[in-house]
Amino acid sequence: MLVVAVVVFFLIHLTPGDPASIILGPEALPEDVEKLRKQMGLDLPIFQQFAVWFLALLKGDLGWSIFMDMPVLEAFTSHLGPTLSLAIFAQIISVLIALPFGIIAATKRGKKTDQFFMVFALLGISIPSFLLGLLLILLFSVKLGWLPVAGYQPLSAGLWNHLKFLVLPAITLGAIQAALIARMTRSSMLDILSTNYIKTAHAKGLKERTVVYKHALRNAFIPILTVIGQTFGTLVAGAVVTEVVFNLPGIGQLIVNSISRRDYAVIQGTVLLIAMAYVIINLIVDLLYGIVDPRVRLNRK
Repeated sequence: MLVVAVVVFFLIHLTPGDPASIILGPEALPEDVEKLRKQMGLDLPIFQQFAVWFLALLKGDLGWSIFMDMPVLEAFTSHLGPTLSLAIFAQIISVLIALPFGIIAATKRGKKTDQFFMVFALLGISIPSFLLGLLLILLFSVKLGWLPVAGYQPLSAGLWNHLKFLVLPAITLGAIQAALIARMTRSSMLDILSTNYIKTAHAKGLKERTVVYKHALRNAFIPILTVIGQTFGTLVAGAVVTEVVFNLPGIGQLIVNSISRRDYAVIQGTVLLIAMAYVIINLIVDLLYGIVDPRVRLNRK
């Protein structure tokens, strides 16, 4: 978190562009621009600016957005809902697609079914999210008219009204993440299916479903869980392009708008909160290891 704070601060402040001039517009008077620069602390040396910002950060103050006229934390939370809903929906779609595909591909290794699923996974990894999103809009919104082109409705407007705006962006993100999870599922399952205890289970006459799901998948699930956790972090932090394509007022849209208007406080605070989310997600995944596989728990003597 310290490294992220230092890198983000200096990277943003060394980027060309005067935030005060951009916020006030091209017709602003020079004295007004200078007054806003002093209000934002931009007249101080850069290391002094960093010290002021970092000391406030240690007190839990992420700063104030001059452009939005609200605290950074409030701006972040107001845009968190759409991103979180999209990430959860996309993660559910990716897991529902990836796990069956990966398991079937592993059990049908080298056959046409395996090749088909791996071609699907390769396409999912290769296709850009904005292109897949535009293709889905063209088919389901423009041609068929089943779903809205873009926009967002909060959950308070009703479950279906909320979900119908998230279906296409969730499929866009979920299909791409499903490709990665499916490849990891296949790889992890192949490692387990070749072990001696799986061969013994087959020799004892256990049903194929029991061997695959009860014995193989459970022991192969830790690498899969790791990838699922990483993809969820990516969905929370990396949905910028998709949110722009589908005009979702989420964290990605907030970052893009803040960069365009050089809103330093919002950019710095948002990136730090996203980095914290990554840390928390990784911690949760680590804690889940002990639930999925009791062998990884620490033995107390």
